[in-house]
Amino acid sequence: MPFAPLPGLPRCGVVDLGSNSVRLVVYEGECRNPVAIFNEKAVLRLGRGLQTTGQLNPEAMEQTFTVMHRYHAVARAMGASPFEVLATAAVRDAANGPEFIDRLQARLPNVPIRLISGLEEAEFSAEGVLCGIPNADGILADIGGGSLEMVRLSAGRPGPSATLPLGVIRLAERSGNDPVRARAICESDLAGVPWLGEGVGHDLYLVGGAWRALARIHMLQTGYPLHMVHHYSINREEARDLTALIASAGRRALERLPGMPRRRIDDLPYAAVALRRLLRATGVRRVVFSASGLREGWLMQRMPEAVRRQDPLLAAGRELAGRFGRDASLPPALLEWTAPLFPQEPPGARRLREACCWMSDIGSHDHPEFRAEQAFLRVLRQPGIGLDHHARAFLALALAMRYEAETDASFLAPARLLLDVASASRAEVLGTALRLAYTLSAGTPDLLAGTALLLRGGQLVLRLNEHTGVFAGESVVRRLDRLAQAMGLEAAAETAMDKAA
Repeated sequence: MPFAPLPGLPRCGVVDLGSNSVRLVVYEGECRNPVAIFNEKAVLRLGRGLQTTGQLNPEAMEQTFTVMHRYHAVARAMGASPFEVLATAAVRDAANGPEFIDRLQARLPNVPIRLISGLEEAEFSAEGVLCGIPNADGILADIGGGSLEMVRLSAGRPGPSATLPLGVIRLAERSGNDPVRARAICESDLAGVPWLGEGVGHDLYLVGGAWRALARIHMLQTGYPLHMVHHYSINREEARDLTALIASAGRRALERLPGMPRRRIDDLPYAAVALRRLLRATGVRRVVFSASGLREGWLMQRMPEAVRRQDPLLAAGRELAGRFGRDASLPPALLEWTAPLFPQEPPGARRLREACCWMSDIGSHDHPEFRAEQAFLRVLRQPGIGLDHHARAFLALALAMRYEAETDASFLAPARLLLDVASASRAEVLGTALRLAYTLSAGTPDLLAGTALLLRGGQLVLRLNEHTGVFAGESVVRRLDRLAQAMGLEAAAETAMDKAA
């Protein structure tokens, strides 16, 4: 009997049937940050030889039928419904593509198999990128084995799109496995997309396994402290240097590079050539890697409109609060309570503070000795796609301080490397303030309402209302002093008559 998902946590599955690989992802729940609970890939290279034969690879076709039988069985066993197959460049371009679809459909008679066009593929990819980077502005480029999809993004809105036969397998075959010829092919094809020049001064958002592999290599080369591709960004010159290295290195040199995936060795020189030509054609200032693309776009199109409109960062905070917190009514009160500490706060900083308030109780069920480190790692490494690396580091550091981590604790190193001095200081102040709030309130909005923080001259003043169950005991005084010290102020406490008394 198929597994029945928990109420309120429906599951759905999608297969990305591409030129290079076939991947099944099963998602759980209706939320703004897709939660993949199963992810399996088979590298079959269905599109190998397509450029010369016009046909799908016969051996890979048979392997695909076997893999798809497994994926269908997995989806049924996990209770994933709907379950859909999206076939992309290789199948739509091959002369025997329709025959392949018919044979696959005969084996999976009740499974929707959708052959999507290049422009539909670009639309899905744009939806997926905007799912994780809502205000993306620049050029999106999604590289696969057979094609390259590109979309102009303007402040979070998709514009014109194009699809070109510049996937890594197709480009290698078109160029006769010659990276120099591949460069000329890329230049010629990209020249036919006039709006690429609108990327000048904006960002280039990269989707696709070959480009994610480049990002991982760069991370290891530079000793980057957070091994997470999504939202990883490098400037234009760093991207040029990386592509020059990969495109010009021989196979033996590539094999020796740290982080080089062996199955990608043949593909990466062509991924590097395509990226270098894109940098020239677009004039972008920065490259941003995205782990969300076609599959997440497919998922988002099935989400209720109310979910799609949510801020992914704040949604991630609320989701963590619901999963690990004790009182969902407290975070809004914490947002108001901490506001006096941050006068003239920019909107982006307020958004981070709000997310931190939502996440502030996620260690409540952990062992007391490990709450600080556990909360830190839970935020830094959470799977939510709406958090860029700065947000992860800021929130993780603030949550560690909320649980009274030592400021020089070794586990804080990744966050400190990712943050500038001002951001780290702000995170420490916010986390220390939240620690004081929880000490006063026992994690309840009713008790917190009997307290307030004020800035008065060079003082940080804690005001306590009488007869509300809060008082300036030893732990309160100690944590108030610590907060004042972090802000460079003198601490003071005063008692006021409770208006309700």
